[in-house]
This record gives sequence, structure tokens and C-alpha cells, in this order.
Amino acid sequence: MADILIEAYSLSRSYRQGGVPIGALASATFRLYAGDRVALIGRSGSGKSTLLHLMAGLDVPSSGTITWPALGPVETLLPKKISLVFQAPSLLEPMSVSENVALPLLLAKAPGDIDAAVAAALATFGLENLARKLPEELSGGQMQRVAMARAIVGNPSIILADEPTGQLDQPTGQALLDALIAHLDGSGAALVVATHDPSVAARMNAIWRIEHGVLVESADAPEVA
Repeated sequence: MADILIEAYSLSRSYRQGGVPIGALASATFRLYAGDRVALIGRSGSGKSTLLHLMAGLDVPSSGTITWPALGPVETLLPKKISLVFQAPSLLEPMSVSENVALPLLLAKAPGDIDAAVAAALATFGLENLARKLPEELSGGQMQRVAMARAIVGNPSIILADEPTGQLDQPTGQALLDALIAHLDGSGAALVVATHDPSVAARMNAIWRIEHGVLVESADAPEVA
């Protein structure tokens, strides 16, 4: 039996805006196991990003529970055990590409050769020639690929990716997924990808759909022609 990385029951998140409660996520009950490959789908505003932030421990639920049985307390999750790839550009502007990718290792005080780990992560996505560039010198698609290299550099147990191919054309997006899945295969790491793209969802082993703020799981990803 694979380790349970995340376990959640009746998870919800709401906010108050002008004194009025706004529901971002109504209910989510699930288990994420080591090695899972999950596509998280749903309409814009359905709660996909909110759920990813809760899974990463960046936000706290309004009700329900979420735990990380095989990973430990929430305070220990980021950036060593869970990596989150944001939908919007998230590179730090004063830092070079290689410095941005090294950041999780520095924050986690990871042992070993940081320069070698960064070089390997960049090579995974064909970014070696961008190592010294600043974010302002990159295209949106390049920045997203660098963010993915930063996500894998520390070999986390979970990668959560919010529309990682949204700024990429389809061939480049599929190449990114090819590289990511090949990197993760055999590692036991879980991958959750929020996406609107059926071709991306088809690369995963399971579909989690959010409908009206409620998470609905199905066992297998559909075939996409």
C-alpha cells in the first residue's frame, strides 16, 4: 500500500468581502497517495487554486480537516516536501535563473552540491543556456519552465502545478510534461496538475473535478482523441 501523502475530509474555504462571505471551496474529501498522477479540472473560479494552496499548507481551511500523514506537520512542508508551481509568474526579479532555481535548496538548508542540483534541474527542461539570465529577459513560457525546474530541484514528495502549460504552445507544453513525468517516474513523488487542457488531463492517471465548489473524484483519466 502506497503512503498517504495528504488526507482531507469535508475541506472548505470561504472569505469575507465587504462583510459578505464568499465561498472559494465548498467541500473536498480525498486522499493523495505516493506516486499519484492527478489532473484537477473545473471551470475558472471553481476552487482549483484554492485547493492547491490548502494542499500545500499555504492556506488554512474554514472547516474540515487536512493532514499530511507521511510528511509530518504543516510547518515542515515547504519547500522541502511540497513544491507549488503558481499560475502567475513567480520568479524573483533581482535573481538570475540559477539563483531562483537554487532558492528551495537554500531555504531548506539542503546538503550536497547545490550548483550540480540546479544544473540538473535546468537540464531536465532544456534551460541550460538561460542560467545567467534575469527573469526580465525571459518570455512567459520560459519563466514557467524555470518555475518547474525550481519545483523539482529538491526532489519533493509532492508537486502541485497550477496551469503549468497555460502559457506554452501545445508542443512545448507536451514536452514539459514529458520531461516532468520522466523525472518523477520511479521516485514515488505525487503530481497534481490543475488544468483546462484535455490533452494535459489525459496524461494523468486520475481526474479530480470541482463542480460548484465540490470536489468529485473519478478513478481514471479519460482518453483524448
